[in-house]
Amino acid sequence: MHNPLLSPFDLAPFSKIENQHFEPAFEAALKEARQEIEAITSLQAPPSFSNTIEALEASGEQLNRVTSILFNLNSAETNPEIQQIAQKVSPWLSQFNNDLILNEALFQRIKEVYEHKNQLDLNQEQAKLLAETYLNFTRNGANLPKEKQARLRAIDQELAQLSLSFGEHVLAETNQFEMLISDEAEIEGLPDAAKEAAAQAAQEKEKEGFLFSLHYPSYLPFMKYVKNRDLRKKMALAFGSKGFKANDLNNEKIVLQIVALRHERANLLGYDTHADFVLEQRMAKTPKQVNDFLHDLLVKAKPAAAKDFKELSEYAQQKDGINQLQKWDAAFYAEQLKQEKFDFNEEELKPYFELSNVIQGVFEVAYKLFDLKFEQVNDIDVYHKDVKTYRVRNSSGELIAVFYADFHPRPGKRDGAWMTVYKNQKIQNGINSRPHISIVCNFTQPTATQPSLLTFNEVTTLFHEFGHALHGMLANTTYSSLSGTSVYWDFVELPSQLLENWCYEEEALALFAKHYKTGEIIPKSLIDKIKASANFHEGMQTLRQLSFGLLDMAWHSKSPNGIEDVKKYELQAFKGTQFYPDVPENCMSTAFSHIFQGGYSSGYYSYKWAEVLDADAFAHFKANGIFNKKVAESFKNNILSKGGTEDPMKLYKAFRGQEPNADALLKRAGLIAEK
Repeated sequence: MHNPLLSPFDLAPFSKIENQHFEPAFEAALKEARQEIEAITSLQAPPSFSNTIEALEASGEQLNRVTSILFNLNSAETNPEIQQIAQKVSPWLSQFNNDLILNEALFQRIKEVYEHKNQLDLNQEQAKLLAETYLNFTRNGANLPKEKQARLRAIDQELAQLSLSFGEHVLAETNQFEMLISDEAEIEGLPDAAKEAAAQAAQEKEKEGFLFSLHYPSYLPFMKYVKNRDLRKKMALAFGSKGFKANDLNNEKIVLQIVALRHERANLLGYDTHADFVLEQRMAKTPKQVNDFLHDLLVKAKPAAAKDFKELSEYAQQKDGINQLQKWDAAFYAEQLKQEKFDFNEEELKPYFELSNVIQGVFEVAYKLFDLKFEQVNDIDVYHKDVKTYRVRNSSGELIAVFYADFHPRPGKRDGAWMTVYKNQKIQNGINSRPHISIVCNFTQPTATQPSLLTFNEVTTLFHEFGHALHGMLANTTYSSLSGTSVYWDFVELPSQLLENWCYEEEALALFAKHYKTGEIIPKSLIDKIKASANFHEGMQTLRQLSFGLLDMAWHSKSPNGIEDVKKYELQAFKGTQFYPDVPENCMSTAFSHIFQGGYSSGYYSYKWAEVLDADAFAHFKANGIFNKKVAESFKNNILSKGGTEDPMKLYKAFRGQEPNADALLKRAGLIAEK
C-alpha cells in the first residue's frame, strides 16, 4: 500500500491521505526519529553544539509533520475513526517524548555542551536553543531517579488520553443538541438572516421549521435577539451543561483526574504546583504575580462592572418587569440597551462585512504594514472543499508562506477559532524553508439568498487569528523550535490582539467595509457608533475574562487534594466576579477546552496580560499613524520575525523603547479617565 505520509512531501497531501495511512506512518516516523536519536548518542566524537544540540533540533521532522496533520484534522475535520486513531497514537507519542527526555546518554551529551557554553562562540539564537534544550530536559525529568521517571511516563500517557477524551466529549455534546422550532412566532426578534440560516439547517436535515444548535453562528444570534425567555433559557442550559450531564460524556471525573495528575507531575519535578512549573517559562514567572495581576485588574474593573450590571438590571425591570436578571438574559438585554443607548443595531453592520471583502481587507492591511501579497490558488491540496489556499509573497516576488483558511462550522470541527502550523519555518543548509500556516474559524454560513455576512465580533476574530498567522508567516529564525509562535504563552497573544485594533479605525475600515450589494463604504456615522459602543459594559466583559483566568489559577496554583465536587470548587473560584445567580445545571470547567484540551493551563491570564501589551503597542502606532511603515517594520523585525529567540520583554522594549504601561489598557477600556 502506497502511503503518502511516508513519501517526501512539502505541502500536506490531504486528498491522498486515508485514515488507514496514519498508524503505519506513525510507526515508521517514530522508528526514524529513534534512529536519529541513536545516531547522536552513539557518536564517538565529543559532544558539540553542532553534533548534539543542532542534530537533536533537526531530528523527528517526519514525525512532526505527520503529527501536525493528524491532530489538526482531529480539531478541524474529525470523525470517530480519526478520534480512535488519535487516542491510539497519543500514548505512542508520549512514550517517545519520555524516551527522548529520559535518554540518559543523550542528556549527558546535552549537559556537557551546556556546562561549557561560556567557552563556545554562540550567537544569540544558538545560545537560546542550547538553554531551551537543556531546560526542556531538566524540567521534564532528566535528573529524576529511575522510579520517578517511570511514574512521569505513566502520568504523561494518561494526561494525553484524558485531554483527548475531554475534547471529544465537548464536541459530541455540541453536536448532539438541536432545537427545532416549527412556529416562527416563537423566535420573534431573530434577524432574517439568522432565520434563513436556521431554516436552511432544518432543510439540510430534512426537517420542517427552524433548526438551532450550540455552534456559535447559531447559538449567539439566538441568545442576543430571541425575545422568548424560556427558549433562551433552554439554549443557555444546554450550552452551559456540556460535559456536566449525567451521561457517558460527563467530564467532571476527567477534570479532577487531569488536575491531580498535573499536580503530581509538578511535585515529582520539584515544583509546588502545576502553575509554578508552567510559569517558570512565562513573562509572569510566578503564580503570585499572575494572581496579583488578575486581582489588581479585578479591583479596578469591579466598580465599573457593578455599575454595568445595575444599569442592565434596571433596564430589564423597566422594559419587561424582570426582577432578577439571569445568565440567559445577559446578551438579549445588553443588545437591546446598546441599540437604544447608541441608536445602533449590530445587524446594521453585517451588510458591510461580507466575508470575502473582509478577507481582502485583512490582506490589504498586511500589505500596507508588512509588504505581503496573497494570491488565492487552487493547486494546493485541502482536507475539505471549504478550505481556501493562498501563496504569500512580498513585493520582490519571494515566497513568504503558504496560507490555509477554513471559515465555517461543520459537525467534524470543534467550536472556536485558532491558528495552527503544518510546516514550521527554519533555515537549513543556507535555505530558508518557508512555513505553512492555517487559521480555522466558525463564521456565519452563506445562505440561499446572501453571502456570508459577518458580525463585528467575527470580524475582530478574523483579524485576531490572522495576527497569529502573521507571527507564523513572517518568522525568520534558524531553528524551527524557536520559530513563529514558539514564544512564551503570555507573549503569543500580542500580535493577534494588536491586529484587532485596525477593525476600529476609519482608515482601515475604508479598505474593506463595503456594502455587499451597493459597494458603498461603511458610513462614518456607523464607524462612530462602533467606536462609541466599543467600551459598552467593558467592566462586565473584563470581569468575565478575569473570572476565567482566576478559575484556571484555582485549578492549577493550589493542591487539588481533597477536591471532590467540580462545581462547588468552581463556584468558590468565581466568588467576587459573579453578578448573575448561579445556574445549578451548568458548569464552566467541564467544557473549558482552553485549559483542559488546549495549551492554556495556568495561562488563561495571558489574554489580559497581552491586552496590556497590545494597548501600549497600538498607542505607539496611533501616535505615528496606523500604517506607519517605520513602526510596522520595527514590529516585524523586533517581534514577528524573531519568534522565541530572545526574552519577550527585551524584544518588546526593542520595538517600543520602553516597558508596557498598563494605563494604556485601562484608558482604552474606559476603566480610568484619560489624563
